[in-house]
Amino acid sequence: MRLVGISNPLGLMPDSFFPSEGGSDYELTPLLRPLARHRKDFTVFSNLDHDVSGGHSAVHAFLSGIKDQDASDWPEGNISVDQRAAEFVGARTRYSSLVLSTGEGDGDLKCKLSWTRNGVNVPPVTKARDLFRALFVQDDPKLLAKRQSAYDVNESILDAVNGQAKILSRQLGKADQEKLDEYLNSVREVERKLGMSREWLHKPKPKVDIQEPGEGDLTYTVPAFYDLLALALETDSTRVATLGIPGNINTADLGLVGSYHGFSHHGKAEKLRQGLFVIEEFQMKQMSRFLDRLKTIKEPDGASLFDRTMVLMGSGMGNGSSHSNKNLPVLLAGGGFKHGEHKIYPKDSQKRLPLCNLYGSMLQRFGLEIHAFNRGSGTLTGLEIA
Repeated sequence: MRLVGISNPLGLMPDSFFPSEGGSDYELTPLLRPLARHRKDFTVFSNLDHDVSGGHSAVHAFLSGIKDQDASDWPEGNISVDQRAAEFVGARTRYSSLVLSTGEGDGDLKCKLSWTRNGVNVPPVTKARDLFRALFVQDDPKLLAKRQSAYDVNESILDAVNGQAKILSRQLGKADQEKLDEYLNSVREVERKLGMSREWLHKPKPKVDIQEPGEGDLTYTVPAFYDLLALALETDSTRVATLGIPGNINTADLGLVGSYHGFSHHGKAEKLRQGLFVIEEFQMKQMSRFLDRLKTIKEPDGASLFDRTMVLMGSGMGNGSSHSNKNLPVLLAGGGFKHGEHKIYPKDSQKRLPLCNLYGSMLQRFGLEIHAFNRGSGTLTGLEIA
């Protein structure tokens, strides 16, 4: 199973994204029309969010449910759903996860999607060329030697830690001994992953029949990232990825005059809404094209890569014009779930379900044996395996 998260920091216009009807007979909204040919293969969710606020400053919690300043209050910090899945994958693939953004971004308009359990924001790869080289270009021998040396140093440190722990264990009581055992188990897991990671140094990278991408405008860069992401999944270079579209893209590439952020503050002004729709529709069309590509790639058993890939699209911003973090735009495609519906969950604050319940379902589908994820209370009611 694979897991992909796609997002932007400015959300999607609610009235252009959410259908008014629930169930399978809903009318496709303007932002869902580019996905019409995939209608039976995705689900739209209404009234799911993380019960956080802060506008732009809360958007980074989209894949975790927890703002970074609150991470210390939670057992697993503010780890994001992709990084939780990446921990599960470990070094079984060359990259436990790929964190990507189609541009640099700045401030709250950056794509800060992926977070470790230590509260560290994983910096994204922002150039398609760099992603291509990481995936498919053999590393320089000098660089490989440096990495080999780094692994040697890390192993020496772990050996020293193990030696000191053995000495310390003789002086501890039962409770402290149990804590030390937990710590040593985590050290052994690091050792295992380190050994597996070292193996990738000497394994050749896959060969693909495409040229290294160059620099280009938005209409070139976004498709290039999606194409490389599909290849990364197809070659099993990774099984987990996030892709962000930053909030400072050059809208002139789409024939617009004005900033993405400025359009998002439309205040219901029709001219600004029209500009924002062009930007959001472009993103939906590119996602639809990505789903097309996944459906054409076949697994060894004949199933499509799409059937084995959960593709989540959404944002931590529910309404960019009002800076609301409620009722987030969320869509899930593929992954072997029963799709084709608009699922409307309770609006009442006492009955609302956390978005993290969806993430719990996704992680279970990915293979993790967990009861709940972060703010979640379990898995998402009504989401079933096909």
